[in-house]
Amino acid sequence: MLLRDLESFVRIPDWRLTTAEILYHLPDHPGLLQTFIWQKVDHAPDFPELHRFLAFWQRDIEGPLHSVRVASAALIRPAELRYAGGEFRLH
Repeated sequence: MLLRDLESFVRIPDWRLTTAEILYHLPDHPGLLQTFIWQKVDHAPDFPELHRFLAFWQRDIEGPLHSVRVASAALIRPAELRYAGGEFRLH
C-alpha cells in the first residue's frame, strides 16, 4: 500500500478538533460567571456534537448559559516550519 493510498483512507473530510469555551452563570450566585472548556472531534461547519452537548447542558444542568466561543482546527494539515530569528547560548 502506497503512502498516498493510506492518506486517503485515514483522512476524514471536514472533521476537526473543536474547542468550545462555555461561560455560564453559577446556580447559587447568578451574578458570577464560571468557565468550562469542551473539546471533541466534530464535523465542521454544522458541529452536531457541540449542539448535542449544548442541548444536554440546557436540559440537565442548572447553570444557565451566558456565551459559547468556538474554535476549530483541521486534523490533518501541512507542517508549519519557521526559521529562528536569533541564536542564544548559555555558556
